[in-house]
Amino acid sequence: MAVLDLDAFLPYRLSIASNVVSTAIATVYQSMFGLRVPEWRLVCVLAEGKGLTQQALGARTQMDKVTVSRAAIALAERGLVARVPNPGDQRSRVLNLTDSGRELYAVVAPKALEMERALFAEFTDAERSQLRDMLLRIEQAVCKIAPAATNDPGAPPP
Repeated sequence: MAVLDLDAFLPYRLSIASNVVSTAIATVYQSMFGLRVPEWRLVCVLAEGKGLTQQALGARTQMDKVTVSRAAIALAERGLVARVPNPGDQRSRVLNLTDSGRELYAVVAPKALEMERALFAEFTDAERSQLRDMLLRIEQAVCKIAPAATNDPGAPPP
């Protein structure tokens, strides 16, 4: 009978590492900017491009629709996101950052990059690049073996 050693089980290690990093980031974003991680993710994705529907944001961030909806509502209530009717589907809304949302992003983004630098300070450039590549390969492998585990099975990983 095979024995599962959690400390050596890579999916478990990946989950633990992700949780530790997310908790650290959440603490900083909440205390400094009053943002929960889902809200910050939406701000970042919206800052990278044009407006997106909540469904597209869910696929891009791999967050479920309830989490995306709650984050979008919280950001809209703070005046950081504008929600306008989707011309292609009147049942949905397109979200865009407001000027205040872009100003917040301009303040928070450097802090995020500073945290990333601190987190990976002991890694070489080659190791960071290799880790990024391996994470992408993991995401692609998950899409192949369990497409239902992603919010958008046909889309490449974000």
